[in-house]
Amino acid sequence: MLTTRPVPGTPNWIDLGSPDIDASVAFYAGVFGWTYQPAAPGGDGGGYGFFQRDGGIVAAVGPLSEHGATPSWTVYFHTSDADATRRAVEQAGGTVRTEPDEVPGAGRLAAFTDPTGADFAVWEPGGITGLDTVMEPCALIWTELYTTDLAAAREFYRSVFSWTYQEMDAGDGSTYTLLSAPGGGDGEDSSHGGMLQLGPEHLAAGSRSEWHPYFGVRDCDAAFAAATGHGAGTLIPPMDVPGVGRLAMVKDPAGAVFALLKGDPSMT
Repeated sequence: MLTTRPVPGTPNWIDLGSPDIDASVAFYAGVFGWTYQPAAPGGDGGGYGFFQRDGGIVAAVGPLSEHGATPSWTVYFHTSDADATRRAVEQAGGTVRTEPDEVPGAGRLAAFTDPTGADFAVWEPGGITGLDTVMEPCALIWTELYTTDLAAAREFYRSVFSWTYQEMDAGDGSTYTLLSAPGGGDGEDSSHGGMLQLGPEHLAAGSRSEWHPYFGVRDCDAAFAAATGHGAGTLIPPMDVPGVGRLAMVKDPAGAVFALLKGDPSMT
């Protein structure tokens, strides 16, 4: 389960790379009621800022800064040593996209790509530990990796973060892998995300490995209608998943993918 007191290897931040900050702010305000606060007064933060709900940070947004970057959500995992994580990523066959760097007064970050092509990042807390709000409506409640090579992805993240895995029947003949980090909790509460092999039809269509955030909602159908009504494209319409809840997956108007989930008891 996600928490605002993360341990190494568990998600502690997410941000959106956007080609149009104002448009993204308007879209997510319409879907989740989020407000926006610049990270630095007077625009000194380079356009980076925080999405907030009820005064707490639920996510962040910034301009596309990497060459060739496309609009997307990035999942960050807690690390106590960004430099050590960098070495572990390279030793496990991953790629360094952004060297560990200091964010004055906040912490240190680094960005990587796993061997299957999925981008992710790490955050070493300083003045900012991570998100203020998780596991609530209109906040992050789950993270998920769609991968082109499940075996390679499992081995990579086990090496980098010491994750352990639990396999579940996805109900369609495929296997869903639950992810847990040491110290992240006991039993089912230890899981902070999932991992799923992309099917042959998706691979044939050119799908790539990607991390996606899931945001909790009180009513999946209403949230889906709000998202599509504000210009989102449909990837998975609202559907019931036994033992999980009701979920949908969309692309925001710029193309960033996220999911909606009514499933956790706190979403009532």
